[in-house]
Amino acid sequence: MAENAESADRTGPAPVRAGSREGTGPAPVRLALHTADLDEARLAIGTMYYDPRIELLDSRRLLDTDFSMARLGPFTVGELCCGADVRMRFDDLGAYHVDLPLTGRLTWRQGPRGTRLATPDRAAVFQPEGRTTLERWDGACRLLAVKVAPAALVRHLELLVGDSLRAPLRLAPTMDLTAGPGRSWARLVRLVTDEIDDDRGLLRQPLLAADLQDALLTGLLLATGHPWREALDRPVPHGFARPVTRVVEVIRARPEHPFTTTELAEVGGVSARWLQEVFRRQTGTTPMGYLREVRMERVRDELLRADPAATTVSDVAYRWGFGHLGRFADKYRARFGELPSQTLRSR
Repeated sequence: MAENAESADRTGPAPVRAGSREGTGPAPVRLALHTADLDEARLAIGTMYYDPRIELLDSRRLLDTDFSMARLGPFTVGELCCGADVRMRFDDLGAYHVDLPLTGRLTWRQGPRGTRLATPDRAAVFQPEGRTTLERWDGACRLLAVKVAPAALVRHLELLVGDSLRAPLRLAPTMDLTAGPGRSWARLVRLVTDEIDDDRGLLRQPLLAADLQDALLTGLLLATGHPWREALDRPVPHGFARPVTRVVEVIRARPEHPFTTTELAEVGGVSARWLQEVFRRQTGTTPMGYLREVRMERVRDELLRADPAATTVSDVAYRWGFGHLGRFADKYRARFGELPSQTLRSR
């Protein structure tokens, strides 16, 4: 049955569209579906991910799909469950893809490799090329599905290592979800999927949504094996203050822009890792930390000029990307020696 205006009912998936509201950023493109119809399930997966060929493995059981999916920049994320054992076949995916089971089991293979198993302890990681088969997606398996645009992931890795890739990026076929970066990345994916239907949540704030996308790209590259994985852990050389100066100038000129670390690294003409380490050594904070400090200054300037009868602290803080009012107020008082409400009333 339909769950919201952008969901699907028993007659088929609703049109996929982006929504917006005055004063907020663009919404992710969303599609939700709960159906027992095989064709409707096929259409929904094809609309948001890839065109599948689906077959029920037990004709005595009815399909009972529960899909909630959204596109966010270079990502498509979703929580999916079929409610019955199914097999799905795909041609080349054309994207990197990770399936993270929350419950149950997923048996799969891609290309000439043998069959593998994905469980809540181990995710399945797919390459853009290679015929892909989900041999048995069992009815008890609810999973998080993450599709990643190849160009975005490759470019992000190039910025992190400060060099162009001279070979195709191939990710290890599995990811450990029990500890370390894999478990942390899975939690981040969980956060994003939980935010899909929140019209006033983090995904609707451009200043924060861009950071989330950047964190998902970096986290995936840290959580999976690939030929450049060790390069991400190497220390960055000292020196080269000029890129830091360029980044500081750009931040101060446009603090309202939803910068990410990788975008600022492009401004400086250096890798993201280099910028993070050298920026911290020379300024005492990270590029994003410095950006938040500048935005804090702009909040104070706005509060000093604002009419207390027509403005609230939460409106100003939210507009500058501070989503948690309590933490913002604590940091503001630590920085300026008074609460933001006191600054507003001082006018």
